[in-house]
Amino acid sequence: MTTLVTERDREQEGIESNFPTTPDEVKKYIQRNKIQVIDFKFNDLPGLWQHFSIPAADLLEGSVWEEGIGFDGSSIRGFKKIQESDMILKPDPTTAVLDPVCQYPTLSIICDIYDPVTKEPYSRDPRYIARKAEEYLAKTKIATTSYWGPEAEFFIFDDIRFDQGENFGYYYIDSVEGDWNTGRDEKPNLGYKPRYKEGYFPVPPHDTLQDIRSEIMLTLRKTGVPVEVHHHEVATGGQCEIDIRYSTLTKMADNLLMYKYVIKNIARRHNKVATFMPKPIFKDNGSGMHVHQSLWNGGTNLFYDGKGYALISEMCKWYIGGLLKHAHALCGIIAPTTNSYKRLVPGYEAPVNLVYSARNRSAAVRIPMYSTNPKAKRIEFRTPEPSCNPYLAFSAMLMAGLDGIQNKIDPGQAVDKNLYDLEPEQLAKIKSVPASLDKALDALEADHEFMLKGDVFTKDVIETWIAYKRECEFDQVRLRPHPHEFYLYFDI
Repeated sequence: MTTLVTERDREQEGIESNFPTTPDEVKKYIQRNKIQVIDFKFNDLPGLWQHFSIPAADLLEGSVWEEGIGFDGSSIRGFKKIQESDMILKPDPTTAVLDPVCQYPTLSIICDIYDPVTKEPYSRDPRYIARKAEEYLAKTKIATTSYWGPEAEFFIFDDIRFDQGENFGYYYIDSVEGDWNTGRDEKPNLGYKPRYKEGYFPVPPHDTLQDIRSEIMLTLRKTGVPVEVHHHEVATGGQCEIDIRYSTLTKMADNLLMYKYVIKNIARRHNKVATFMPKPIFKDNGSGMHVHQSLWNGGTNLFYDGKGYALISEMCKWYIGGLLKHAHALCGIIAPTTNSYKRLVPGYEAPVNLVYSARNRSAAVRIPMYSTNPKAKRIEFRTPEPSCNPYLAFSAMLMAGLDGIQNKIDPGQAVDKNLYDLEPEQLAKIKSVPASLDKALDALEADHEFMLKGDVFTKDVIETWIAYKRECEFDQVRLRPHPHEFYLYFDI
């Protein structure tokens, strides 16, 4: 997150740059690359890409750019009811890219969602919310641009099985790297399995996923997603991280969905499976998504002050104040699963403590000190995770930070101690994240006015999100017996 990516940078670094940006350029790109299929992608409310495809000739000959193309919104999570199911997709030509997964030459295009009756953008379209957040930032005149750099962690496993019935329930994960397999007869077992919490940075043969991550990195760069670094992560069993160079809010959310798409499909190509589930393995680190963020006015980084604590400005402190004040509500969006709160517990490098610090990775907000370059100054919010919808998560964090600036919210004193080593009486004074999804949703229900400013989020979106999460996720998990309950209670 130190410099902007110029076209010259892209050429020198092997990042693909010859992408179309207008409908006419898309048509020429289709003809030049002999594209046969157009794949329209869009985002459902929880955060998964959906898609359908048409013959390339239909895009060349039709009026899709102006009129859009219809689809059934009632079948998409968090969208329309069945009696009002018709919706329209309008492709965004600036997102057109040769799909890196499909067998036949396919052009992938991200779409925006519109109501066919009002012809207006659909309020529950996550990408529309992200675009409104960027527009609102400009209207406040606080800054012209926000930049975002998520570090999304994930696991690559060799096998996953799970099922649930009225009289049974189980999951089973396996990985050749798993420390639990040191004694398995693998004919032969070659050892070199990262121990629990010791998976950070070992070279091959401990790291069996080097070549797969390199393939992912090179594929992403061909799609225009600039990857900076990849490496093995802390947990045993195949935990990885691939970092994307920062970009603007909506563009970064677009990139993050392409990131997940490429990782899942390349893993599958190698007969493996990737997951962004926050806590799939007991007794080891979960997968977070530390989100670097900063505000700029033209070419000036507004978070930098050479005389400030950790070289951050007063504006930056207020932004942090907004994140910390609204952290409980934010968790309903940035840590949005029941499984999230198995990651957000002390002892596994999880950022549960709602304080800020320079360098201290046990704080929810960290200020990286890698460089004294004013352009590199940003904050790192460590509580989010890759299970979130990035359009909603980035927008919600921006709105919280702006609320902090608008109301000059003081984040208090920085804490530069290891928060996990504090005495109990000291730790009791420090606020922490919610303990469960239902507590986070309660907080979001009570504290979301800051998100409604500028009509970025609407009441309809907040209410639909909370209802979906409670009814379709929290209640579904709450109603089912847990396997460990049998160990604890069966012999009572």
